[in-house]
Amino acid sequence: MSNKLLWITSFGLGHMRPASGTWGSMPTVVLAAALIYLGFGPAHSPLIYNAALIAWCVAFSLGCLVQGEAAEAKFGKKDPSQAVADETAGQAIALLFLPAHVEVSLQSLALTLGGAFIAFRIFDILKLWPARGLQKLPGGMGILIDDLIAGVQALLVVQLFARILFR
Repeated sequence: MSNKLLWITSFGLGHMRPASGTWGSMPTVVLAAALIYLGFGPAHSPLIYNAALIAWCVAFSLGCLVQGEAAEAKFGKKDPSQAVADETAGQAIALLFLPAHVEVSLQSLALTLGGAFIAFRIFDILKLWPARGLQKLPGGMGILIDDLIAGVQALLVVQLFARILFR
């Protein structure tokens, strides 16, 4: 594994099999759970929680943009499966702006975090409009944009789910 591509492979998770994109999504869910566990979740510190996820998204998005062309050259294809920083970034969007009441029980929290993970993975795999068409953009932007869109689509589902089921 090239040290130059550590960021776009989410520090090697892109080499995990099967389903490298699923592996790439997991660190973001772990980050959200850790923030909540440490008292920096949406109930007690929504500003810190959301700022951390936004910073995480920006950092891994930049990794895609900076290392995208090099990853495509190294792995010999457009949007190679080893490039999973886009999943790491997109998953962060799905976990933004959770309502405080998702923390009232371990069950509601687990269902919300798990639901965000599953929703993001489904939207990432399906690549609904406009994600599929934008994936054709060159380099890192083509690698990244469909996952950011999947993150927004999952965010909408998670918000409905969390606000209706756990009120």
